[in-house]
Amino acid sequence: MTDAFSDLLAANEEFAQSFSLSGFDGIAHAGVAVVTCMDSRIDPLGMLGLSPGDAKIFRNPGGRITAAALEAIVLGVHLLNVKRVLVVPHTRCAMTTSSEIELREKIGEAAGQDASWQGFHVVHDQLAALEQDVKAVVSHPLVPDSVQVGGFVYDVDTGLMKQHF
Repeated sequence: MTDAFSDLLAANEEFAQSFSLSGFDGIAHAGVAVVTCMDSRIDPLGMLGLSPGDAKIFRNPGGRITAAALEAIVLGVHLLNVKRVLVVPHTRCAMTTSSEIELREKIGEAAGQDASWQGFHVVHDQLAALEQDVKAVVSHPLVPDSVQVGGFVYDVDTGLMKQHF
């Protein structure tokens, strides 16, 4: 064992002292799923006025609708009470500032090995990508028409979201 995680384990022990979700059923009580970026400036529940247990959250670089995100949405819709899906990339996202080649070069240099094979879902036009992602959810054969899907951009400097699709 290493001490690399001791601070986090200590914080977890403190968290567990007032843990209140024991026995929770795991469904999305507000019927919401959010796909957003892994950026630590984003508080998916807080930005929507939700609490733990209200929503299913899926995060990845850029907040893109990937195969894994679609899998999570389909499961959420059919098994976990999801009725609304929000796709929420954000302003000043690192995935919008480099090309795929540039990222591969940066990562390869940092890792000390070839990274030309790794994909990063770089975003060249954020609104075009958001429109494509919303369409991917809406057109998925296992996502019924009754599910509401919206595309939003979260502003990391103001905390506001703007709906685009």
